[in-house]
Amino acid sequence: MKISDIKKALNLSVYAGEENLDNPVNGGYVSDLLSDVMGNVEEDSVWITIQNHKNVVAIATLREVAAVILAKGIEPDEEMLHFAKEEGLPVLGSTEEVFPLSGKLYKLIK
Repeated sequence: MKISDIKKALNLSVYAGEENLDNPVNGGYVSDLLSDVMGNVEEDSVWITIQNHKNVVAIATLREVAAVILAKGIEPDEEMLHFAKEEGLPVLGSTEEVFPLSGKLYKLIK
């Protein structure tokens, strides 16, 4: 599965990283605790969070996350957007709450 497939299936907005929407996805992770993500997210996963600052991009690129999805209608702040574009990290958005969004993502990936 590719990020573009997830974007289409979940009707997500794209804030950054549009050039990398064909990257593969092998799993998902949901957390707002950056240290948890840093220690546990797997490479090529989609990370669902409500955190919208530049440290999200730092963790995502360090752990080689395929994409970040911001839930609940939250948009990236200016710094996050700048760094995500610089890194080519796909940052997508949804108006859905985290729980239903993560369930839908799980069904798509598994």
